[in-house]
Amino acid sequence: MEYNFGDIEKKWQRSWTEQGRYKVSNDASRPKFYVLDMFPYPSGAGLHVGHPLGYIASDIFARYKRLKGFNVLHPMGYDAFGLPAEQYAIDHGIHPAVSTENNIANFRRQMDNIGFCFDWDREVRTSDPGYYKWTQWIFLQLFDSWYDKRQNKAVPIEWLVRYFEKDGNVHHPCPGDASLRFGAAEWTAFDHRRQQEVLMNYRLAYCGYGEVNWCEALGTVLANDEVINGVSERGGHPVVKKKLRQWYLRITDYADRLLEGLATVDFSDAMKEMQSNWIGKSFGAEIDFDIFEHPGRKLRVYTTRPDTLFGVDFMVIAPEHELLSSIVPAVQRPVVEEYLTYVKSRSERERMAEKKITGCFTGAYAVHPFSGLHIPIWTSEYVLAGYGTGAIMAVPCGDERDFKFARYFDLPVTNIIGDHFNGEEANPTKDAVLQNSGFLDGLVMKDAMVIAIKKLEDKGIGTRKVNYRMRDAAFSRQRYWGEPFPIEWKEGIAGMLPATALPLELPHVEKYGPGPEGEGPLANVAEWTARHLETNTMPGYAGSSWYFLRYMDPHNDDSFCSRAASDYWGQVDLYIGGTEHAVGHLLYSRMWTKFLYDRELIGHDEPYKRLVNQGMIQGSSRFVYRLELNGTGNIGELSKATPVFVSGGLTGVATNPQFHEIVTLNVRNIFGDNRIELGDIAISQIHVDVNIVDGTELDLDAFRKWRKEYEHAEFILEDGKYFCGSEVEKMSKRLYNTVNPDDLVNKYGADTYRMYEMFLGPVEQSKPWDTKGIEGVHRFLRKLWRLFFDEVKGKVWTTEKATEAEWKIIYRAIKKTEEATERFSFNTGVSALMIGVNELTDVKCHKKEVLEKLIVILTPYAPHFAEEVWHLIGNAGSVLDAAYPAVEEKYLVESAKNYPIAINGKTRTEMNISLDATQQQVEALVLADDVVRKWLDGNTPKKVVYVKNKMINVVV
Repeated sequence: MEYNFGDIEKKWQRSWTEQGRYKVSNDASRPKFYVLDMFPYPSGAGLHVGHPLGYIASDIFARYKRLKGFNVLHPMGYDAFGLPAEQYAIDHGIHPAVSTENNIANFRRQMDNIGFCFDWDREVRTSDPGYYKWTQWIFLQLFDSWYDKRQNKAVPIEWLVRYFEKDGNVHHPCPGDASLRFGAAEWTAFDHRRQQEVLMNYRLAYCGYGEVNWCEALGTVLANDEVINGVSERGGHPVVKKKLRQWYLRITDYADRLLEGLATVDFSDAMKEMQSNWIGKSFGAEIDFDIFEHPGRKLRVYTTRPDTLFGVDFMVIAPEHELLSSIVPAVQRPVVEEYLTYVKSRSERERMAEKKITGCFTGAYAVHPFSGLHIPIWTSEYVLAGYGTGAIMAVPCGDERDFKFARYFDLPVTNIIGDHFNGEEANPTKDAVLQNSGFLDGLVMKDAMVIAIKKLEDKGIGTRKVNYRMRDAAFSRQRYWGEPFPIEWKEGIAGMLPATALPLELPHVEKYGPGPEGEGPLANVAEWTARHLETNTMPGYAGSSWYFLRYMDPHNDDSFCSRAASDYWGQVDLYIGGTEHAVGHLLYSRMWTKFLYDRELIGHDEPYKRLVNQGMIQGSSRFVYRLELNGTGNIGELSKATPVFVSGGLTGVATNPQFHEIVTLNVRNIFGDNRIELGDIAISQIHVDVNIVDGTELDLDAFRKWRKEYEHAEFILEDGKYFCGSEVEKMSKRLYNTVNPDDLVNKYGADTYRMYEMFLGPVEQSKPWDTKGIEGVHRFLRKLWRLFFDEVKGKVWTTEKATEAEWKIIYRAIKKTEEATERFSFNTGVSALMIGVNELTDVKCHKKEVLEKLIVILTPYAPHFAEEVWHLIGNAGSVLDAAYPAVEEKYLVESAKNYPIAINGKTRTEMNISLDATQQQVEALVLADDVVRKWLDGNTPKKVVYVKNKMINVVV
C-alpha cells in the first residue's frame, strides 16, 4: 500500500471543508487561545516559499493548542486597500476591485493547497464595505473624542465643551496650539466656526495642514519609508515636499501609555527597543533665543542638555523651519534656496541615516541670552522639523554630530568641559566640571541641569519640557483605493456623517487620476463633491489597526465586535509576522486598542500578548556564465545567435592556461572554425531561474526554452554536466530565485513542504532556501508510512501490546516534541519526530497503541498524513479532535546506562549496566566480558576505575 500524498491531501482538505472542521464558536465555556498572522496584502505575484513561513508556524501552534483542549481562534483575511493594490491595478490596466478579487482568489487557492486550519467563515477584507463600515465608525469615535490628561484617557468631545463652558481651557491646555488660552466667557462668545476650529485642535482624529512627500506620478502622498533617494520606492518616481490638508491621529497623546504598555507584553527586547526609540521620549528644556536684527522674532530650541548652554557655537534649524524664509538676508538667499532644493528631494529616513555632512549658513544670528554673543544660524538636513522645535543649539565639544559639522565647515569649538575634551572628538559626558560657563562654572554637569533650567525659567526664556520623537500619524492619502472618510464639509467645517449613513461606499469609477491641487481622485467625481464629502481616503493601516477584533465577531451587523466576544477572546495570545511591521503597524494597532478600551468598547488595552517575528526565507540564487569576447556579448562575430556558457567549475581556473585550452577547443568545435583565437576572455555572470536547476546542475533543455535568446545556446560542460554558481540573496522575482510552493506541494505534498520549511531552522532566524533538502523530509514521511503499511504486504500494524522499550521511545518523542512546540522551536520538533520514527523502525515496532500516539503529535506538523493513518488504523472521529498524549514519566526514568569500557584509557567496548550497580558488581560484570578478557590477554588488572554515570576504565 503506497503513500499517495496527492490523493490523501486533496481528500482530507475536501472533507475538512465539507464537515466544517475548522469552524470556531465563541463558546465561553472552553479555555480560549487566539493565534493570529499579520494581515497579508494579496499581491498579484502570489505566494513564494518564503511567504508561508509564519503561516505554517502559526498553523502548527494552533493545531497543537487545539489538541491540548483549547478553543482556538485562527483566522485569516486580507489587507486589501492601499497603494500596493492600487499601483498593481494601474500597472496592469485593470480596476483595483477586480485585481484585488483575483489576487485574493489566487492567495486562497495557494493557502488551501498547503492545508492551513483557518476558519474561513471569519474571513475579513478591508476593502469590503461590510468591514470598512466599522473602520469608518471607529474613525468617527476618534473624531468625536479628545484625550483628557487629568484622567489619562480618551473621553467624548462633548465633555470638553462642558469644561469650556464652565472654565474655558485653563485646566485643559490645547495639544494642537499651546498658545491658545481662553476663558468661559470667551468660549461662549466664539461663533460656531471658531468653536469648531478650537475643538479640531483637541480631537484625536483631526484635520490640519502639513508638509508631506508628494509623488505626482503616483498621485498621492507617501510615507517616509516609501521614499528612497528622492524617488518613490514603488516605480522610482520623483517625490517633492508639499503642504497639503491632511487628516492626523493624535497618537502623541498615547506616547507614555504606549511606552508603559511594553512592560506588559511578551515582545523581544529588540522589538521593544525599536518601539521605544520610535516614540523617543526625552527630558530637557525649550529655550528662546532672540534673533539679531529681527526684533520680536525668537528661535525656540529644544535641548536635553541645558547644562551645556555656554558651549553653544552655532544653531542649526531644519530646512522646513517656518522662520527660515524670514531671517535669510538677500545676499544669502540664492545659496540657501539651492540647498533647500537638494533637501526637498530627500526623505526623512534618508536624512536620519545620512553620514555625509551637508548644510548652509543662513546669514542670520541668534543672541545668547547670558553672554550676549552672536551665534550663527545654519540649516542642515540632519535636523528634522518634526522633532522637538525643529531647531537645535549645537555644542560641538559634547555632541559628535555637532563636532563633525563644526570641523567640516571650520567653525570654532568652545571647550566647556576642560580635560574631558581632547579636541579630536566630542565627549557627551555628564560628569565633567563646567568651565567657561558663566553662572554654571565649577558645577558638575548633571547637577548643573536643574540650575540652568531654573535660571531660564526665572528669566522667562525657557521651560522644562518632556519631548517625543514620535509625531502625530498622518491619516489620509490622495488616492482612490482606500476607505472613504465619513466626513462632509459645510462652509469649511468638517462634520460627521450619521452612523446610519455607514458604510459610505467608495464610488465605482472606471478611470481615475489625481484631483486638482493635489487632492485625491475623488475630487474628480462630481456626485461626490456635490455632497461636499472628504476627497482623501484613509491609509492602508486604517483597516489593519483593528482587524484582530473583527475576527472575533465578523458577522455582527450591529457592532464592530460585541463586548461578549471581545471579553472572551481578549488579547491575541500569539501574533506572528515580519519585522517590517515592527514599528508603524504595531504602534497604530496598540493606540487604537487603547482608545477603544478608554471608550469602554473593549476590556483590554493591549492587542497582542506575545509577538514572534519570523525571519526571512532568503533566495538561493543560481548563475550561468556566458563567455564574452571584446565586449561583443558572444564569441566573435561568427554567430550572435549562439551564446556560449561555461560551467561554473571551470570559471575558477580562468587565469590558468588550462582554462583557455578547454574553452578554445570547445568553442572551435561549436563553430567549426580553427581560426578562432580567444584572446582575453570575459565572463558575464547571469541570474538563471532556480526552478530549472537541480541543486547546482542546470537542465539544459529547460534553459534553452526559458528565454528565446538562449534557444540555440551552447555549453562547455564538466563531465557532461553544466554546474551553476550560487549565492544567497533576497528572494525576488527580479533575481529569478523565487520558488512557488504549488510546485513543491505537487511534487512532494503539503505535509512534506510544511515540515521542511520548519526544519530549515528557527522561525525567528533568516535562512536560505534550498529545495534539495526537501527530499530528506519526504523520505521521513515514507519511512513513517512503512511502520503502518508495506508497499507489497499491505497492512503491517498490529494490536499487540507494547514493550517497555517501545514505551520509552514513544514517550521520549512525545516529551521532546511537546517541549519544542511550546518553545516555538519547530525545527527541533521535526527533529524529535524523526528520531522517534528512526528508533521505532530500529526496534521494528508496528503496534497501534504506540504508533497512534505518534500520529497525534505529528498532526500539527503533517495533518493530512495523520488524518489518513488515524482512520486507516481504525479510529473513530478526526485526529484533529484527539487529545494530545500525556507523558508517563515512569518510562523516562533510566534504570541502566551504556558505559564506555576502556583498557588503560582506550575505549574498547561498551556495556549496559544498572545504575544501582555497586563497585564490586561492576568489576565482576566487566571482567567477565569477552571483549575485556581478550584485551587483558591473561593479565590481572591493577584496578577497575568506576565513575558512576560516566565511564569505566580497567587499569592493567
